[in-house]
Amino acid sequence: MIEAINSFLDGIFGPLIQAYHPIVVVTIAGAILGAFFTLLNYALVDQSKVKMLQKKSKEFQKKYKEAQASKDEKKLKKLQQEQMELMKLQSEVMKDTMFKVTLLTLPIFWIFFGWLRRWYVEVGIVKSPFDFFVFDWFHRMYHSGLPPSELGYIGWDMMTSMIVGYILRKLLDMS
Repeated sequence: MIEAINSFLDGIFGPLIQAYHPIVVVTIAGAILGAFFTLLNYALVDQSKVKMLQKKSKEFQKKYKEAQASKDEKKLKKLQQEQMELMKLQSEVMKDTMFKVTLLTLPIFWIFFGWLRRWYVEVGIVKSPFDFFVFDWFHRMYHSGLPPSELGYIGWDMMTSMIVGYILRKLLDMS
C-alpha cells in the first residue's frame, strides 16, 4: 500500500526531484501541504463560531480585568459562570477541529513526510552562515547527522507550511 502511494507521488513529483535543487522541491511540497491543510481547516471548521468565540474571549478578558481592578466580588462570581459557558463553547470548537481536521490531515502528513524521507533523509536543505541553536536543537531531537548550521527537509517543509498557512489564514480572514 505504502509503495503504491510512494510510486504515485514519485510519478507526480519525480520530475521535480530530478530537475531541481532540493530546496525548490521541499519548498513546493511545504507550500502545497500548508495550503491544503489551511483550506481544509477553512472548509471544515465553522469560522463564524471561531470568530464569535474570540470576540467573547476578548470581552470576557476585559470584563475580568475591570472586575479584578475594582475588586468587585459579585461581578467576579458572575464572570466565573460566564467563563464556564465560554469553556463549553471552546471545547465544542476544539472538538470540531480535532476530529474533523486532524483525523484527515495527519495521515496525509505522515505519508508525505515518509515519501520525502526517501529522497532527502540526511540532505541539508538550507545552510545558515552560522550555527543556529534552533537547528541544533531540532537535530538532537531527531538524532540527525546534519551540523547545527543546516536544516533538513522536515524543518524546511514545516517552516514553509507554516508561512504559507499563515498568509492564507490572513487572506481568508481566518482566526
